[in-house]
Amino acid sequence: MTFGFAPPTATSATASSVSADSDNRLARMLEPAEWASAGIPLLRSPREVVGGLHSRHRPTPATAVVAVLDHEERLTASASFVRRTTVAADGWEFRNALLSQLRRVIPHDLRRRTPVRTAVLLYCRDGDERWTEEDGAWMWGLRDACTLHGLRCGAYITLTRGGWQVLGEGRGGRRPSSLSEPSPLADAGHEAAPTRPGSAAVEALRRTAAR
Repeated sequence: MTFGFAPPTATSATASSVSADSDNRLARMLEPAEWASAGIPLLRSPREVVGGLHSRHRPTPATAVVAVLDHEERLTASASFVRRTTVAADGWEFRNALLSQLRRVIPHDLRRRTPVRTAVLLYCRDGDERWTEEDGAWMWGLRDACTLHGLRCGAYITLTRGGWQVLGEGRGGRRPSSLSEPSPLADAGHEAAPTRPGSAAVEALRRTAAR
């Protein structure tokens, strides 16, 4: 009679693979202190930026909104998509998703010596305003996507039931929140930005809207 027990070496190899994958994911995230010391430019009017993106994209939990601002902080282009929560938070996956959306809505600036446009990320999620490993993975992904698209890496903003917060800066407000109704775009203080349709999202992430 033969029993199907896995050899100890196979079990060890599987455990090592899982551990390595976990270590790699942890390496692809940024802690709040790292983010704060990275020289991320401050938004002059974070409330207007958040209000405009909230009105335009109407994000619900697990929705990411990436936006490109010009040197005067005017909205140039933006896109939103939903993260599949069944997939572990990984900065590499987030980077690929953000880069895919940026390529669809705006040409790259890689030929410029110095970036003139800034990308910011608004992520609507459950929970409170405290930093999570998922936030750290989004931060890593945003920074890397900006480098690959020739943009300046801008603010990372969370939108929760309690309101919005610019992580690493300590600035935030109660409205809008993930529960509040979007205000008309005219009230948000943003002009209409160019829109461009997208296609299917990258693996592990699904796009729901692109503008």
